[in-house]
Amino acid sequence: MSKLPLPRASTMYLLLCILYLCQAIQAVPITDLTTTCDRSEAPLFVNRRTLWDIVSTCMLTVLACIYSSLHPNIPSPNDTPVRILLRRVGIMGIALLCPDAAVAWALRQWLWARYVTAQFKEHFNYTWTQTHSFFALMGGFMLYVDGKPYQTLSPDKLHSLMCAGFIDAPALTARQINDRSKGNAISKGLVIFQGAWFILQLLSRAIYHLEITHIEVATLAFAVLNFFTYALWWNKPLDVQCPHPVYWKSTDVSEDDDHLMSSEIIVLLVVDSYLQMIGVDAMSPRKLRVPTLDNLFAIELKPWESNVLTFVGFTMGIVFGGINCAAWFYTFPTYREQVLWCTSAIIVMCMPCLGFVIGFVLFRSSIERRGSESIEFTLIFRAGLVLYAAARILLLILMFTTLRDLPSNAYEVVSWTSLLPHL
Repeated sequence: MSKLPLPRASTMYLLLCILYLCQAIQAVPITDLTTTCDRSEAPLFVNRRTLWDIVSTCMLTVLACIYSSLHPNIPSPNDTPVRILLRRVGIMGIALLCPDAAVAWALRQWLWARYVTAQFKEHFNYTWTQTHSFFALMGGFMLYVDGKPYQTLSPDKLHSLMCAGFIDAPALTARQINDRSKGNAISKGLVIFQGAWFILQLLSRAIYHLEITHIEVATLAFAVLNFFTYALWWNKPLDVQCPHPVYWKSTDVSEDDDHLMSSEIIVLLVVDSYLQMIGVDAMSPRKLRVPTLDNLFAIELKPWESNVLTFVGFTMGIVFGGINCAAWFYTFPTYREQVLWCTSAIIVMCMPCLGFVIGFVLFRSSIERRGSESIEFTLIFRAGLVLYAAARILLLILMFTTLRDLPSNAYEVVSWTSLLPHL
């Protein structure tokens, strides 16, 4: 059997990296080996960059982190290409404002995929892998009745129908699922390499005391969180467009609406209600596709897993805000912009802590009564989301406005970092 060709994007990226490496090697200055000089006097900053180099490198890195690391669910057969594109743009917008939410989303699916894999291996003599579990979570199995698509099967529904003998076990291997994926280890590895290069060149600038711009600090936060997202979704197929058909052999389909409330469900319910206020319905159940951010009740975690997920989600928010706080004492064009940056970074870093306290203290005391305190909690949480989003938007604006007046050494480049292939 012949090997599958690499994705076109991966091939183009590899060719660009090779061409850039050749160009960088030709640009290396030739030094006179007969001349003896002190190593400390050797020119370290032989290259210079322009403002466009700074902006384009950061934007390409952010785009690579957001676009390629997100693994959207399978669309409905009735969705048009425009609708699919708009949904993808919406997901990217959410990841741009709340990259920590993308990590929490990936962790939530990873925990549930771990449980689904163990469940299928225990009850069936069937080769079921974590890739199968991710494929089921993203709406990969479509129930067909009388030759027509009827309902997207959740992992629990798929498991119960197989146990009851209403459907046959899907004859789908992990290799066949990966064949539908638009990404592989090479394409994902190239994006990770780009993020690693970006972090490395920022470390080199810090070591040699070169000015780091605010847009580079913000991009660093995206690159760091991108590693976590990629690690959790490494075995999840990317951009699968069509589900696998599973044919119904019985006469009726039963529905089970019993759901338990857990800590991450509590937080997601409030987020879902806020999204619906602005016209975005991202978590409500769908019949022919999985909701954009997963059905709230389709994933049931153990109490300790729910608590870990909530804690990790808030921790990622603290890490993201903390990285932005690193630019606290950087050079700002005006004092007002420095105050706005510091205030926004503190809000982004502290708001997850505040949400954690509210979620585990106030809500626990009010959920039993379900009275005015529960409404008060919801209002406080929504206000916190608005404040968090405003702070994130302000940081995005400031990282561009601060580019108008950069110190001269912000345009200097450590020469050896240019030899590494990158965007």
